[in-house]
Amino acid sequence: MSVPYRINAEKEKASEDLLVGSQGGLRASDKIPLIARGHVSDRAKKTLDIVERFVEEECIPADAIWSQQIGEGVQKRFSAHPPIMEDLKKRARELGLWNMFLPKNHFKEGAGFSNLEYGLMAEYLGRSLTASEATNCAAPDTGNMEVFAKYGTQAQKDRWLKPLLEGQIRSAFLMTEPDVASSDATNIGLTMRKDGDHWVLNGRKWWSSGAGDPRCQIYIVMGKSDPANASVYKQQSVILVPADTPGITIDRMLSVYGFDDAPHGHGHITFHDVRVPAANMVLGEGRGFEVIQGRLGPGRIHHAMRSIGAAEKALEYFLARINDPRKKPFGKQLHEHGIMLERVARSRIEIDTARLTVLNAALMIDSKDAKFALKEIAEAKVQVPAMALEVIDRAVQAFGGAGVSQDTPLANMWAHGRTMRIVDGPDEVHLLQLGRNENKRGKAMLEKLEWQKKRSEEMAAAYGMKKRDVLQLDRVHSDKKSKL
Repeated sequence: MSVPYRINAEKEKASEDLLVGSQGGLRASDKIPLIARGHVSDRAKKTLDIVERFVEEECIPADAIWSQQIGEGVQKRFSAHPPIMEDLKKRARELGLWNMFLPKNHFKEGAGFSNLEYGLMAEYLGRSLTASEATNCAAPDTGNMEVFAKYGTQAQKDRWLKPLLEGQIRSAFLMTEPDVASSDATNIGLTMRKDGDHWVLNGRKWWSSGAGDPRCQIYIVMGKSDPANASVYKQQSVILVPADTPGITIDRMLSVYGFDDAPHGHGHITFHDVRVPAANMVLGEGRGFEVIQGRLGPGRIHHAMRSIGAAEKALEYFLARINDPRKKPFGKQLHEHGIMLERVARSRIEIDTARLTVLNAALMIDSKDAKFALKEIAEAKVQVPAMALEVIDRAVQAFGGAGVSQDTPLANMWAHGRTMRIVDGPDEVHLLQLGRNENKRGKAMLEKLEWQKKRSEEMAAAYGMKKRDVLQLDRVHSDKKSKL
């Protein structure tokens, strides 16, 4: 197969009518929340509609083909590059759907969209296994490209960013470690020792997403370069390590609830006396925290919007199931059982609410930068995965046995959704920080309420009143008959 499957003009019109009909007569651009519509350009609206059709008509039907082309067996699956992916990439570029993720107000290398505009597109990409990579908008490459574009030297950009932007190679981000509590990044322990004009790396990393793909040529690695520094936030550095550097061993790939996510996968990697040129340091020695914070903020928004897309897809499966005339428990279709309609309604409310949270965070980033939107990003990071898991679980329940099997994508979607509560910082970290920051207002709130109480008493005195509860009863019981 040299080009993706194309439908003729008559079937093209029929497929468009089917797509629009399934959305209540609305295209993607028609469904942009009103509160965000003024922030979306006409070009972005047009592109959003193209993204929707590309995902629904080409990527989702191709997902099963891509999965089958990966093959069987660990060695084969992690050496595969399904040909349908290159066909989809070619088609995406023909449609102008390429590198949409780099926000226009921060980078010149992208397609010229804002975080908000790309967020709307990412929602549709999240409905498909192949769509993100097909448009060169797949993690971890998106975040890694932002690192190169924002912090890289010109030499680093020429060597690594250019082929990544062209979709010629892939990359991995190595931060988490198996031997420490990596949710606290100050614990990162892979050692980085300076030796002349090189750094020597020793240690272990895991959940190195993308490392299994044979096209992965560059690792972005966080390690401890200055353990004696008085500031725990200046002990780490980020350095670029070519994947074929001697001393690197990919020990194994990790599964996600039994799914191997081949071919990119999640690697468990050992570094043994790995020598890396000092010129590969990113931004500067001891500035690792600055780099990862700049990387992870936008990435969390991308994950959140894709998760909303997955939730929408799960709701579609849910609706299809409860309207399947072949499925009639107790003599009725599932939608005739009230509990199912309640679950549909709750899913609709929860998805729409979560979407507004993410779009608000995207707008905050667009207005300044990710650091400015830390609170909003954290809110989305916590809220969206929990919502998606609940919606997917309702669809699974409606499908029964089919929902937990390979006969629907729901089990895979749930597994990936569950990891979103851990990746890029577990929920607990974000909740703790949100709680701490919110609690900073506690003393002021106590003082405010006490002031308002005193002010109310002063007002009562001014009107010749003594402040009294409007439901004050003062009913006294005694030996005599109670008096009111």
